Amino acid sequence: MNTFIQGYAHKFGDDINTDLISPAQYMELSLAEMAAHAMEGADPDFAAKMRKGDIIVAGKNFGSGSSRETAPLALLGAGVALIVAESFARIFYRNCINTGLPVLICPTAGQIAEGDLLAVDLAQGKIRDLSNGSEHAADQLPPHLLRLLSHGGLLGDLQQRLNHKEADPCTRK
Repeated sequence: MNTFIQGYAHKFGDDINTDLISPAQYMELSLAEMAAHAMEGADPDFAAKMRKGDIIVAGKNFGSGSSRETAPLALLGAGVALIVAESFARIFYRNCINTGLPVLICPTAGQIAEGDLLAVDLAQGKIRDLSNGSEHAADQLPPHLLRLLSHGGLLGDLQQRLNHKEADPCTRK
């Protein structure tokens, strides 16, 4: 997996819940149709501004609310490459990893501005703001989560291990 991501920041505040990320009225649509409405509850113009590979930057408690997996799936479908936030709701954080959407916890995410160009090293937990030269430290993703992400999430990782008959890292067999 390429652990380097570069994209423009789309800025959100605290307590962005899954209803704002993936509004309930679109949950029965196809993934492509649902993705067209990603973040609509927080920013009705998000889909028009979003370019594939861009990065969501948020405050505290991103992804709170229901545990719907449609939220990270809608963001992936919209082309979001990464979410950087001061903190995440635990279930949302894990749903992102499980669906193959990288997430980083960065205490100084609030200092990043809308539209800044970011260069992110997931393995090192380093964020460089190319717009102003600042650097931000994020929590490093451990190797097992980087592996999951490199395989497209939990199901992709399982398929990869089954195809290659890899040892189960949990049982060491």
